[in-house]
Amino acid sequence: MTVAEKFILSGILEAYVRDETTKEENQLVNLTAELFPEVRAKINQLFDEIENDALKNAIEPRRSGKSLLITKIDYRMRRMAGEPVAVVPLLTESSTIEDYAEWIDRPDMVLPENYEDNFVKIISHTREMTTMIVWLTELESEVHDDIHERFLILEGSCTIVVEDEGIYNLKRGDYMEIPLHKNHDVIITSAIHCKAILQKVAA
Repeated sequence: MTVAEKFILSGILEAYVRDETTKEENQLVNLTAELFPEVRAKINQLFDEIENDALKNAIEPRRSGKSLLITKIDYRMRRMAGEPVAVVPLLTESSTIEDYAEWIDRPDMVLPENYEDNFVKIISHTREMTTMIVWLTELESEVHDDIHERFLILEGSCTIVVEDEGIYNLKRGDYMEIPLHKNHDVIITSAIHCKAILQKVAA
């Protein structure tokens, strides 16, 4: 059995495409994929299988589906190019915009010119937590039963209406966590996109 075949059978590639590998393991996978075309082909096959499974089990897409698809493809391509999973601070009431400057200031973390819809750039994704920069023009009503959704406003403003909880007006620097099991609406109140760090943490 060749080195490449042993590597493929080790299970690390399945963990890699699920974003369950460490920084060191990511580096090992990327290096091995460069050395062995069959390893790169296996990675592509695994990504295709995930996508095909998602399509088979697809439901009616939300209006935000287009921007989410674009951002997932973007993040996948960045990971395949060698970008490691970032270690991102947990959003809390004491978080500041400066805590996320490393990603906010990146030249690839920008809103495309003249883009009028919602736009999302993933900073980091693991099974436990996904952190994104979002530019919002609207957001559909949602209820979360299994994730804590947290916002830190970077630019613009919005009003978040939480079922029987209250109305919250947010501006630059403001933080909010959406309560579990509560329907909520996000209404953009600024003339520009409401730009925020959005973090989804497994409950």
